[in-house]
Amino acid sequence: MPVQWTVSHPTRLVIAVAKGDLRLLDIERYLDGVMTANAMAYRKIFDMTQALPDLSDDELMTLGARIRAYIPLGAMGPLAIVATTDESYDQARMFAALAEADRPIKIFRELHLARHWLDSLPDVPADVAKPG
Repeated sequence: MPVQWTVSHPTRLVIAVAKGDLRLLDIERYLDGVMTANAMAYRKIFDMTQALPDLSDDELMTLGARIRAYIPLGAMGPLAIVATTDESYDQARMFAALAEADRPIKIFRELHLARHWLDSLPDVPADVAKPG
């Protein structure tokens, strides 16, 4: 599977690791998994250091629209994307611009810096995480 993820409810953290060719369907499956786990408000790391992103501009726009569609469903937690190649970094920047939501999002070249940043942010309270 190109994207594998774990959800830690006690720490309210989602860690996803992408490997190989990364396509739209892979990211959509990941998003479905996060939604199913009721973890959209959790802090997230999306590690693309071992992935080769294969997303067109149209597919990135589709992902952006999907993220924006989640906004009425509840708070979204901060997202740290780790991208080491220039291509993956550029695609992560485009995604961040298109997936505008009321949450912190930052792109890193190193995993430990991403984790340090996430750990420095306040957690989204559980009562804010789910709509009324």
